[in-house]
Amino acid sequence: MNLESFFCPKSVAIVGASRESGKVGNTILTNIIDSKYKGKIFPINPKADKIQGLKCYNSLLDVPQDIDLAVIVIPGKYVLQTLDECNEKNVKAAIVISAGFKEVGKEGAKLEMQLVKKAKEYKIRVLGPNCLGMIDTACPLDASFSPSFPSAGGISFISQSGALGTSVLDWAKFENIGISKFVSLGNKADISEEDLIKYMEDDDTCKVITAYLEGVKDGRKFIEVSSQVSKKKPIIIVKSGNTSAGAKAVSSHTGTLAGSGRAYSASFKQSGIIRAKTIKDLFDYANTFANQPLPKGKKVAIITNAGGPGIMATDACEENDIPMANLNKDTIEKLKEFLPAAANFYNPIDVLGDAPADRYQKTLEVILNDKNVDAVIIILTPQTVTQPYKTAKAIVEELKDSKTEIPIITCFMGGAEVEKGIGYLRNSGIPNFEIPENAIETLKKMIEYSEWKQKSAPEFKKIKADKESVSKLFDNCRKDGKCELGEMDARGVLKAYNIRVPKAELARDIEEAKEIAKDIKFPLVLKIVSPNILHKTDVGGIKVGIENEKELEEEFEQMLWNVKKYMPDANIKGILLQEMIQSKKETIIGINKDPQFGPMIMFGLGGIYVEVLKDVSFRIAPITKSDAIEMINEIKTIKLLKGARGEKPSDIDSIVDVLLKISQLVMDFPEIIEMDINPLFVKKEGEGSIAGDVRIRIGEN
Repeated sequence: MNLESFFCPKSVAIVGASRESGKVGNTILTNIIDSKYKGKIFPINPKADKIQGLKCYNSLLDVPQDIDLAVIVIPGKYVLQTLDECNEKNVKAAIVISAGFKEVGKEGAKLEMQLVKKAKEYKIRVLGPNCLGMIDTACPLDASFSPSFPSAGGISFISQSGALGTSVLDWAKFENIGISKFVSLGNKADISEEDLIKYMEDDDTCKVITAYLEGVKDGRKFIEVSSQVSKKKPIIIVKSGNTSAGAKAVSSHTGTLAGSGRAYSASFKQSGIIRAKTIKDLFDYANTFANQPLPKGKKVAIITNAGGPGIMATDACEENDIPMANLNKDTIEKLKEFLPAAANFYNPIDVLGDAPADRYQKTLEVILNDKNVDAVIIILTPQTVTQPYKTAKAIVEELKDSKTEIPIITCFMGGAEVEKGIGYLRNSGIPNFEIPENAIETLKKMIEYSEWKQKSAPEFKKIKADKESVSKLFDNCRKDGKCELGEMDARGVLKAYNIRVPKAELARDIEEAKEIAKDIKFPLVLKIVSPNILHKTDVGGIKVGIENEKELEEEFEQMLWNVKKYMPDANIKGILLQEMIQSKKETIIGINKDPQFGPMIMFGLGGIYVEVLKDVSFRIAPITKSDAIEMINEIKTIKLLKGARGEKPSDIDSIVDVLLKISQLVMDFPEIIEMDINPLFVKKEGEGSIAGDVRIRIGEN
C-alpha cells in the first residue's frame, strides 16, 4: 500500500477523541476541524455522545462507513487492541500518537515489536508510535497536536523530533514559509524517512523535501531511495548526533577517524542530499530552492549600493569557489549609459549609496541579458536616500518582464528600515539574507545540486579477482581462532585483487635473511611478524633503510631483542624482509564497517598527515570512479599529490584504481570489519602505487 491514505483520506477516525480542552485527543480533533478538512470525521469515545457537534462512536467497528485513516490517541497498552479493530474494519493507515513504546525501556520495546508484527500481518501502515502526527496543507488536513497550522507552500518537512517539529511549524508560520506536508516520525516502528522521501518524489505539491534526522533505520535503502529522488527534487537534511557511534573498540587509523557523522556525511554526498548545519540554514536553502530556478552555471554577478558588503560578497564567492562573472563589453557600455560616473561598472557593480529604485531596476535588466551571468546577488544597505520598499517592487517587476531563468537572491541588510521591502520580496518568492555570506553559501548549495542533477548514473565496474583464494585465507584465519590476518595472508588478499605489494620474504634467522637480501636487493625494510603484535613501531618491530649486509645483521638481532624485551610471550614467526620503495608519497586507504551503512572507505595522505592533520575523506562502498576521484580531490593536501614547487605529480590514476579494487573487495567480503593500507606508496605519474603495509580484521561471514 502506498501512503496516499495518510495524506488524502476520504475519512478520518480519532480513537481517543476527548471532550476536555487541553487533552491531546481534543486538540487533534479540533485541528482536523479547523484545518477545513473536507472528508468525514469520526470521533471514537465510548463515554461521549458528541464532541464539537460530531457524533461519537464506541469503537471503530461501530462506524457505519469506511475509514481510510485512524489517528490513535489512547494509552499505549490499548493500541494493539485498536489495531485488531483496524484490521476488522479494513483500515489500512494508522497514526499512533500514543507513547509508552521503545522510548520507555524494555517493556515498551516488546510492545512495539508486537505492534510491528500485527501491522505487517494486517498490512496496515503505521506512522509512529510516539509521534506528533502529520499535516497536509494541500488536502487540507491537520492530524497533529501542533498549535500551529502553516500556510500552504512547496516545502515538505519530516521530523524525528516532535518537539522540534512544533517549533519549526510555529517559526514557518511566523516567517510565512509555505509548507506542503509535515510528518512527525516518532519511533519509526513502520514508516521511515525513506518511505516518506519516496512518496514525496511524485507529490506535485512538494517542490523541496526537508528533514531533521537523528538516525536512519536502513542505511543502504536510505542511499538507494535518496539517490533516486534527489535527481528529481532537492532533499535538504539537518542531521544531529554526529559523534562517533557507540563505544566499540577500534584499533586502526580508519576506525579511530570514522564515526557516525562521517558516515552520514559520506552517504549524503553520494545521494545528492544537501546538508544543512542548522534548522535556519535548512529553511533558508529550502525557501530558495522552492522559489528560484537552479543556476545553469557557476558565474555570479553582484549588484550593490555599498562597497563594503560588495567586497564581503566577493570574498565569500572566492572562498566558496564561485567565479565572478566577466561582464560582456556590451553590458558594461549599457551600464555606463545611466550609472553615475563614480559607479563601478565591473563586477561587483556598485550603483552607489544614492541609488533609487529605478537605478537598481535598470541595472538588473542589463545584467539579466548578459549570457555570462548564471546568478545574481542584489545587496542593499539603508542609506539616507535609499528606497528599500520601492526597490523590492522594482526587482519583482523586472523579473516578471524578464524571460531569463536566472536565480535572484537579495541581501537587504538592516532592520526596521528594510523590513517592509524584505516582506515584499519574500511574498514574491525572492529569498532575502541578512548578510552576503549566507546568500553566497545558499547559492553554493544550488550550484552543487545543479551539478548533481547533471551527473550521469553511477557505473560500478566489476574487477577480475581471485575470490576463492581470499575465502581460503579468511577461513584459515577463523580456524586459528583469530580475527586479524597475519601480514603475509593480508598481502595475499591484496595480490588476489591485483594490488601491487613490495617484494618480501620471511626470514626465520639471520642466515636465511642474508640469502633473501641477495634476491630482493638493498635498501630493505625489516618488519617483525607475530600474530600477537598489532602495532610494530610500539615494540621496535620495524626498521627502514637497511643499506648493506652489516646493517642487516645488526638490525635483525636488535629487532629480535627489542621485541622479546617488550613482549616476551609473543609468538615470533620471523622477520619480513621487504623491498624499500623510493621516490614516493605516502597515502592511506582504510575501511571501517559502519553499523547503518556498511563498509566506509577512507582516503588521505599517510604519515603525519593522517596522524596529526586527520586530513581524510570518506565514501560508502561501493564507489564509482567519479566517487574515487572526488575523494582524492577533497583532501586539503591534494596539492602535494598534484605536484608542488616544481615536483612531478604523483600517479593519482593508480590511487583511483586501488580505491575501486578495495571497494569491490569489501563488497565481495562483507565480513571485513576494518582494514588499513598504510602506507600506500604512490610513485610518480605513470609508475603506479604499491601497498607498503596492510592490516585486515574480519568477523563472521
